[in-house]
Amino acid sequence: MPISFDLTGKTAIVTGANTGLGQAISVALAQAGADVALVGRSSMAETEAAVSAAGGRSLAIQADLSTLEPVDRVISETVAWTGRADILVNNAGIIRRADAIDFTEADWDAVMDVNLKTVFFLSQAFARRLITEGKGGKIVNIASLLSFQGGIRIPSYTASKSGLAGLTRLLACEWAGKGINVNAIAPGYFSTNNTEALRNDPDRNAAILSRIPAGHWGQPEELGGAAVFLASPASDYVHGVVLPVDGGWLAR
Repeated sequence: MPISFDLTGKTAIVTGANTGLGQAISVALAQAGADVALVGRSSMAETEAAVSAAGGRSLAIQADLSTLEPVDRVISETVAWTGRADILVNNAGIIRRADAIDFTEADWDAVMDVNLKTVFFLSQAFARRLITEGKGGKIVNIASLLSFQGGIRIPSYTASKSGLAGLTRLLACEWAGKGINVNAIAPGYFSTNNTEALRNDPDRNAAILSRIPAGHWGQPEELGGAAVFLASPASDYVHGVVLPVDGGWLAR
């Protein structure tokens, strides 16, 4: 059998699809043949246009993932659209920056709710439907270099992404035998809204660039190949992996 990265006939759900990494992942999945349900709080018009330009179809689902309210609705609206949901990409995430000594409970809870709590319960709802229907599927979590490292001034983000790496492994252990692959991508330093503050700080920007062997901040489209791989039949025997896509950062 030839190795297949083809997603024709599959339906993917991508959270946080309105900008940055989520937008790039959505376009990459569409280029591979998937229909893509785009989930986010703000307008998905730009991503919808990019998916259409790539020859794909998309459905925009407005959802605030800081609560569990949208969880069942995201799945049901996707299934109502194409009759199926095969791939879940948990990309939505937020970040709050402050010294650990000054960090607030509100900033802790806000980040943990979006980055970890909702990811678990959306994955649970997605997997529950697959198991009930006797079907396999793919879950791709978007972790971070902070799944491996501590970082500075982002305590709740680091905790959430370290937790997400552990959750990825746990769900893989429980669901691999049911035909559900659970893996994660750990992006390095990419040019997105979340890293704008770092890129605008001359000292931090220079320090970061000096450690990236590839010599540049990642561009969102450079994450697409890893997402397609983990969403496709090519990764059918890959379970519980946290795959760095970081320009060589962790190898340094």
